[in-house]
Amino acid sequence: MIDQVRPRDLGVWLDTVRHLGEPVVLDVREPSELRRASVQTDGFDLIEMPMGQVTQRLPELDPARPVACLCHHGVRSMQVAAFLSAQGFARVANVAGGINAWSAERDPRVPAY
Repeated sequence: MIDQVRPRDLGVWLDTVRHLGEPVVLDVREPSELRRASVQTDGFDLIEMPMGQVTQRLPELDPARPVACLCHHGVRSMQVAAFLSAQGFARVANVAGGINAWSAERDPRVPAY
């Protein structure tokens, strides 16, 4: 199952899955996007892994840990979340609205682009 989590509700999701292990926010945006806007860790580990590298870098991720995928608007992150779920990851979420929503709902210091 892939949870759809708005950035404003991410803290609640993190609290509900923490018993499975330290949660990870997997930012699947490209390096140029990360330079424009990135998030600060707050109750989660952050891993930056462009979508095109997820398949080959999959061994870097622990399938037992909860993973919330993040991109610009939520489309690429949903594709990565579906891929991780199909690979047997125990708890996966898509950060609905992506970094744009993150800026509006969770941390206005993060630039919208």
